Amino acid sequence: MKPPEMGLPPSTAGARFPATRMRRTRQSPWIRGLVREHQLHPSDLVLPLFVIEGTNKREAIDSLPDVSRLSIDLLVETAQQAAKLGIPAVALFPAVDPKLKTPDGREAWNPESLVCRAVQALKTEVPGIGVICDVALDPYTDHGHDGLVQDGQVVNDETVAVLVRQALTLAAAGCDVVAPSDMMDGRIGAIRSALEKDGFANTMILSYAAKYASTFYGPFRDAVSSASALGTADKATYQMDPANGAEAVREVLLDVEEGADMVMIKPGMPYLDIIRDIAQATSVPVFAYQVSGEYAMLANGAAQGLFDRKKAFHESLMAFKRAGARGVLTYAALEIASDLTGAT
Repeated sequence: MKPPEMGLPPSTAGARFPATRMRRTRQSPWIRGLVREHQLHPSDLVLPLFVIEGTNKREAIDSLPDVSRLSIDLLVETAQQAAKLGIPAVALFPAVDPKLKTPDGREAWNPESLVCRAVQALKTEVPGIGVICDVALDPYTDHGHDGLVQDGQVVNDETVAVLVRQALTLAAAGCDVVAPSDMMDGRIGAIRSALEKDGFANTMILSYAAKYASTFYGPFRDAVSSASALGTADKATYQMDPANGAEAVREVLLDVEEGADMVMIKPGMPYLDIIRDIAQATSVPVFAYQVSGEYAMLANGAAQGLFDRKKAFHESLMAFKRAGARGVLTYAALEIASDLTGAT
């Protein structure tokens, strides 16, 4: 009696070994390339950059191997290199002078701030590259939280009001995309409304719509000097619980309804299932962030000889594409784009 063909799609029902040999299309590089379901291109990558005050200044970040904080002049040179490799955009994160950090994070909406000057330099010197700016207060507050703190609590609506001011300031500086990463409720709608009202209708919003309260952000907080301010506090009252998946879909759909042009899932590899769920639930472009802890694990593992660095990064980034991400923010963007283009 013929065994049942349960679980096989109609197109493969009945096609069994030896009539079907799955290895046939794996036997040579040309056929593997021809039937490959997903491809990785430099245009899939966004390069995060950390900016500091000064000239010709480069500060290594101990917890992020091969990543540095850059003064604006070196930031421009790096962005020029990225553009030549076909990387379409950079994402800016400032390392703010501790003297400028305040409880209300007011430096976030200073039109002469470090990040605003960096945006202006990039738009002048590298006009073809997209500039994405983070909208959140953690680089600017002396307590390290993404929002305003009152009576020991991160308050929502009051924070949204100042995030709107920050977003408008960044748009006026010339950034192409504002990227709220704070996870306050209602901020996308408020920012979208303000951008429209103030003449920035073409400024895009990339919402960190599903940002989890993850342990993988440690090196990033070192890079923007917010770790010491935050101390032992956590962000669990506004970032998502890592145990929740359906909640992420709800968060994303709310942000899309409020006017988000694109959405971000953060972290990346531990949340591939979330990326897939979001990509299937909405038609807006979905991005993933290969966060600092993910990058550091791969870089450190490769440095210890546990695996090949280049292959590991390629594989990890392909996983994002396979899950449904249109693009990926990764600190490895330059080296991956160089490899993909054959640049030396």
